Amino acid sequence: MPLEIIRNDITKMKVDAIVNAANQTLLGGGGVDGAIHDAAGPKLLAECRKLGGCETGSAKLTGAYRLPCRYVIHAVGPVWRGGGHGERDQLISCYRTSLALAKQKRCKTVAFPLISSGAYGYPKDKALKVAIDTISDFLFDNEMTVYIVIFDKAAYQISEKLFKDIAEYIDDHYAAEHFDLYRRQSQTLLPDEYGKRAAGTLSAWKYETADGFSENAAPPAPLAKAVRKAPAASLDEAVGMIDESFSEMLLRKIDEHGITDVQCYKKANVDRKLFSKIRSDKLYKPSKPTVLAFAIALELPLSETRELLMKAGFALSHSNKFDIIVEYFISRGNYNIFEINEALFAFDQSLLGV
Repeated sequence: MPLEIIRNDITKMKVDAIVNAANQTLLGGGGVDGAIHDAAGPKLLAECRKLGGCETGSAKLTGAYRLPCRYVIHAVGPVWRGGGHGERDQLISCYRTSLALAKQKRCKTVAFPLISSGAYGYPKDKALKVAIDTISDFLFDNEMTVYIVIFDKAAYQISEKLFKDIAEYIDDHYAAEHFDLYRRQSQTLLPDEYGKRAAGTLSAWKYETADGFSENAAPPAPLAKAVRKAPAASLDEAVGMIDESFSEMLLRKIDEHGITDVQCYKKANVDRKLFSKIRSDKLYKPSKPTVLAFAIALELPLSETRELLMKAGFALSHSNKFDIIVEYFISRGNYNIFEINEALFAFDQSLLGV
């Protein structure tokens, strides 16, 4: 996927280039800087001595030596001084300069740490937003896979308000406890009695409880709701529902929304090669995160999102936190896939895209 947040050790990333959160001397330091120099060996420091330092907001490139990548891009981020001293512009410049150097060297894969969010004190949620926004802007016009590498969960956070809002939404919609209650009550209609009731030959519903069988004029609420929703489709109608494949529906939606293929897969945070497979194979079976990524790119409402999922054999479920978080953003009209992925990562869920 073009932009992915992952938890890893950046010194072990097998990519074309890694970015070092360096200081102005470029001679090593603590944190990510020290770890990269230790892993690369003394030849990295020797090359850095020849560079004459680096200004805040800029970056310089060296070899990688013992590291499993080809290059190290040394970016000097700003020290946080309250936000009123140009820190945001300097941090944006760090990412832009680093990406430009990577592009100049024809790098296809680049891994960033969260620059300035450690000893330099840049608030982590603000640092993450700058990283996401700047990298995503670059990727809209360039083909590259970029990783934001988080060493541990303590080094990562979304805004406290967003985290709280999503947590409350999950609490309000998560169905696991309802399923457990339903299972304990075992309010399951007997198959033979269901047939009689459907044929109009049974005046009361019979369902199982912990104490045996009970009869009622109507099924208990969870079952009644489920029965009312059951479609009475004919075989022809059922077969008709599979006439249009996921790929065909996606391409139709792209045309209907008046956007290009490139705009769609870029907004979906999906690799060009994967989109080509989907376009060329009308029976292509995507993953659920990929389907939802395209729903977000097309800014589909929940009803159309469910329809697109159905074409690929999936559904939204309130017993799945991943589904609930995506639903949270769609229901609020927020179709920024990178913000959604930030939230999914914060809740230890899969990310949208490939």
